[in-house]
Amino acid sequence: MATPTMDKVEADAAAASHLITVTFRIRRFNPEVSADATWEDFQLEIDPKERVLDGLHKIKWDLDGSLTFRRSCAHGICGSDAMRINGKNRLACKTLIKDINPAKPITVEPIKGLTVLKDLVVDMDPFFQAYRDVMPFLVTTGNEPTRERLQSAEDRERFDDTTKCILCAACTSSCPVFWNDGQYFGPAAIVNAHRFIFDSRDEAGEQRLEILNDKDGVWRCRTTFNCTDACPRGIEVTKAIQEVKRALITRRF
Repeated sequence: MATPTMDKVEADAAAASHLITVTFRIRRFNPEVSADATWEDFQLEIDPKERVLDGLHKIKWDLDGSLTFRRSCAHGICGSDAMRINGKNRLACKTLIKDINPAKPITVEPIKGLTVLKDLVVDMDPFFQAYRDVMPFLVTTGNEPTRERLQSAEDRERFDDTTKCILCAACTSSCPVFWNDGQYFGPAAIVNAHRFIFDSRDEAGEQRLEILNDKDGVWRCRTTFNCTDACPRGIEVTKAIQEVKRALITRRF
């Protein structure tokens, strides 16, 4: 058996010296056990430069394998690990322990407005249905083009911000209107409609505007800016919603 080198021992000691004790307070729910959710505390030794997702992994792998949450890429691209951390919607993979006051318990709970299936996992079907309803794809008529549909840099810039959406639901599940009425399309669906409404190559802008003109559409927005604050990609969500409202008003003149 190989003996650890002094460099390895020193490196391990140095790493251990940076660890702090952190309490994760997680909202647990298992419908097979109880109809009520409960809070459960876990104490971890963790480097403050690690992420909340790393802490959840340590809990699941070392302390309680029944803990249930979604994650995939772990690099802020897939959007699957959106959750409420210390009362704010965030991506667990992009939230560092040191940035959220680890001296106090770190509360982790599922995003609001969607049915909780187990622990931190919610039913995303209503969210994705709203996304599908706004037709989030390019619509054109005529024959298939023989070359790429070209677009100027200025035309692309018109909707560039809303192409960044990763469908994490952080914006929609931070919206007070959505909390109280799940029929509302929600910010994410409107953002993805915006992306095509203002695309110069698309021909279904009027159709999407009519969809969002519904009683559960864009007019339900109360401009609280919760969605903009929650977006992990920095999309100006409220601004995009206002632009869709403006398009609905001005299209008749």
